[in-house]
Amino acid sequence: MRGPRTDWGRLLLVLVLVTAVTVFTATVPLLRDWFDLRVYYGTVHTWVHHGGRIYDYRVPGTEYGFTYPPFAAVGMLPMALVGLHLAIAASLLVNLAALAFVLRIMAGPGWRRWGWYRWALALCGLALFEPLRDTFSFGQVNLVLLALVLGDCCLLRSGRGRWAGAGIGLAAAVKLTPALFIGMLLLARRWRAAATATAVALAATGLAAWADPRASRFYWTRALWDTSRVGRLDYVSNQSLQGVLARLGHPDKPLWASAVLVTLAVWAWRTRKAVAAEDWTAAFALTGLAACLVSPITWVHHLVWTLPAFVLLARAGHPRIAGALYAVMCTSVVWLWFDDASGIDGFLGSNLYTWITLGLLLGLPTGQSRAERAPLSRIARLTAPAPSTATPAVMAVPDQSEPSSGVAAAAATGTVLGPGRGRGLARRASSEPTGSTRPAASKPQSSS
Repeated sequence: MRGPRTDWGRLLLVLVLVTAVTVFTATVPLLRDWFDLRVYYGTVHTWVHHGGRIYDYRVPGTEYGFTYPPFAAVGMLPMALVGLHLAIAASLLVNLAALAFVLRIMAGPGWRRWGWYRWALALCGLALFEPLRDTFSFGQVNLVLLALVLGDCCLLRSGRGRWAGAGIGLAAAVKLTPALFIGMLLLARRWRAAATATAVALAATGLAAWADPRASRFYWTRALWDTSRVGRLDYVSNQSLQGVLARLGHPDKPLWASAVLVTLAVWAWRTRKAVAAEDWTAAFALTGLAACLVSPITWVHHLVWTLPAFVLLARAGHPRIAGALYAVMCTSVVWLWFDDASGIDGFLGSNLYTWITLGLLLGLPTGQSRAERAPLSRIARLTAPAPSTATPAVMAVPDQSEPSSGVAAAAATGTVLGPGRGRGLARRASSEPTGSTRPAASKPQSSS
């Protein structure tokens, strides 16, 4: 498919898409009312201004409180100086800045050649992605953590790895899931980067222990091991391996531990292959996928970690597969099984995002970086179309999309333009502020 050839035609298409996306996001998925941000805000204000304890705070009228390590509360201390509305505005700006940084890294060195039209198509597609929508609407920290981790990926990929690992260490001190990236550095035998990440994580954790020893002792000895503080394991938003087993009625730890060990073995094998090919982008993408699978609770908004995998899949020559899988994750389809996840349809449908994540972990292509570093003359010989008297030859570079197709450019970021599936899916799935769908649900999801 070829997009409009004139600037006016492209502008008209973008305006139509922006309108469709706006209507979709305003009518289909209910907003989360920055619920998680209100958890952070209330926790910090209670801690600083009223002498309360970090893990005792609950949002009025709910059972939801702070579930992150203590350093996360230390990092959120600036919220104690502002009102709630200013904190919400700051959250939006920080998330937008983090998203811009993530897109800049994922777009590669040819990002300037995309132009306004392709970036507009890509942003329309991103606005439909359910994990991204929820991250903004909850006021979550997922994008900031993804930006920190991908910053280290950029350093390692460029060879300027002196400070590589610092971003991973900070991310792991805020939430435990990114700690798996330290394991990735160890698999890659990047001892200095792994040591840097570990030292930064320990220093940040030590700072939090100095700031509030009692909160740190409570978190590391009790709260960390109590998953009920976060939410129900069988809640449909939990798209981890543990969530699949819980919805099957088998949440026992030995079975889950076995599934985790197998997943980690596959991750280690595939990551070693990616690192051997010096494909750091694939190594980081695989680690993000594995972290989502092995975490006891992976809410839908945590799945922003899948974005690099979609980009990598599209760049590796599979844009249609990437676009189709991405489109599924724009539909909120898993919420159809909110009430009942039994039967074959429930097993397949309620865990659909988990199957996509697992499929990406198993099938994501690796080894693209060496091809990208091939001499330019060799790339030209292999990829340039035959010259013709009618049109000049165009040299194709692997990390750039086809210049003649705006739609293909959007697919190269793993984005899709369609508004997903009809109205009824996510509307039913989110009247409760934490991302649960109904107030009657027992501890469906907390701020994690």
